[in-house]
This record gives sequence, C-alpha cells and structure tokens, in this order.
Amino acid sequence: MSTTGDVPELVRIPAGEFVMGTDDAEGYPEDGEGPPHLVALPAYDIAPTTVTNAEFARFVAATNHVTTAETLGSSFVFAGLLADDHPPTRAVRSAPWWREVEGACWRHPEGPESDIDDRSDHPVVHVSWTDAVAFCAWSGTRLPTEAEWECAARGGIAQARYPWGDDREPEGRHMMNVFQGQFPEQNTGDDGWIGPCPVRSFPPNGFGLYEMTGNVWEWCADWFSPHAYALSSPLNPQGPSTGENRVMRGGSYLCHDSYCNRYRVAARSANSPDSSAGNIGFRVARSA
Repeated sequence: MSTTGDVPELVRIPAGEFVMGTDDAEGYPEDGEGPPHLVALPAYDIAPTTVTNAEFARFVAATNHVTTAETLGSSFVFAGLLADDHPPTRAVRSAPWWREVEGACWRHPEGPESDIDDRSDHPVVHVSWTDAVAFCAWSGTRLPTEAEWECAARGGIAQARYPWGDDREPEGRHMMNVFQGQFPEQNTGDDGWIGPCPVRSFPPNGFGLYEMTGNVWEWCADWFSPHAYALSSPLNPQGPSTGENRVMRGGSYLCHDSYCNRYRVAARSANSPDSSAGNIGFRVARSA
C-alpha cells in the first residue's frame, strides 16, 4: 500500500474501541490527560516510524519546500548537543537548556557546522506543524488525530503506561530513548543514545510501530485544549475546532522523570504550529 510521495508502507489499525486517557498518579492533570474515556475509531493506516531525514529530503527535492526554521533563520537546540566551544546563544528563560541557534534546521540539526550525512535513518527534526502538513499533502497522507495516535501507541494493550506494558524498563531492558542520568547536566546514554536515535532502534509495539514513546515528539492534527476530553465525541474525535497550539505526543530523548515523564502513551503536550526544535518530528497516517 504505497502512497504518491514515496512514504513507507503504512500499517492498518483495525476499527474498534479503546480507553483513551488516564487518571494515573504519575500524570499531569493540568495537561488534560483524563478522565479515561471510551473512544471508537474506524480503521485507519499509520506509518511504522516517524518520517526520516531521507524521506523528508525526497519531499524537499520534489517540492522545494522551505521549512519554518529555514525561513526564520534559527531553531532551538538542546545545549547538551552543542560543542563546548559553541558561541553563546539566547536561551529560553523557563528552560535554559534550550538554545536558539542561528542556522539550525532539519539539514543542520545542531547548527551550520552539523549535517545529516550519516543520519538518513534518523527522524527529521526542526519541523513545524506547518512543515509536517506540507509533507502530508505531498505524500497523500495526513497527520494522525490525537485519538488515532494514542490508540496506535497502545499497540492493543489496554490502559498500560507504555506501549509494551507498565514497567518502563522490563527486566532491566531499555525500551525507548529518553534522558538517562541527571537532567539536564549529565546524560549517561544508558539506553544507547544521547540525542535522537535511528528509527527502528527499539522493539515495535503490538501493532508493529516503532518509537511511539521517546526519541522525538510527534505532531498530531488536533488543536490542543486541557479540556478536550470532557467535550470530545466518543466517535472518532477530531479535537477542538479552534485553538492556539497543536497537540504533540510521545515525549522525546529529553524527557526525564525528574521534570517531564511525558514518555507515557497517555501524556499530552502542545506547541504553536510554527514552532520547531531538535526534538520535534512527526509520523503520517491515512484514512482506510
């Protein structure tokens, strides 16, 4: 089942019901993670991985798309990935580990001196929601709704904390790429990675989908509201009709239980549609 824009084979998620959301004590009530509620979805298709640098490069070659970060001339990079002698840059006041780096974009993830020559199978990053939608238009796909994303991430396991179950590291095995050590000063890389890892680095979930948690945040189609669940339809919900920020799901390689354990399948976050950073990517979906 190929698409017009050379996107990998998509995985069919069968029609059915699942319990969306959580009242887990580890969650963030202010994010609107609950209450748990039954949702029914028609069958749909979703990509087994996030869009890679190689796939995004083919899109850019075919369309001459210029990303939001390239237009603005900068994007945000985790300070721990910058060279020790990198020139001082503006930091985010509330999160000083984020540095605005001139020239950072999908081609140059840590700034002009970096490249993706050996990262073709890594998830594309520094892409805004607008960039993701443009890729979807080219490839004959769309972004998944938040409900579709969570259903897919659960892999058929009801109400588990992670795509594989309730234990973050079952029998001591690392199952996703998140921050290990003391955030933000020291990442031990115990899971094998310091920054983003190549797609398919960790075992797939029950639906055959990779890195649904950890690695990079994934844009969803929906507008974000912490009150969305209280107002949404139980049948194929599409999210609020308006908003300021778009939903992101899955957490990233920077999530750490000391400040942001949003690598759980029920966790939610959001960002403005023109935002980009070195830990934001996306995967595509399509109606069956």
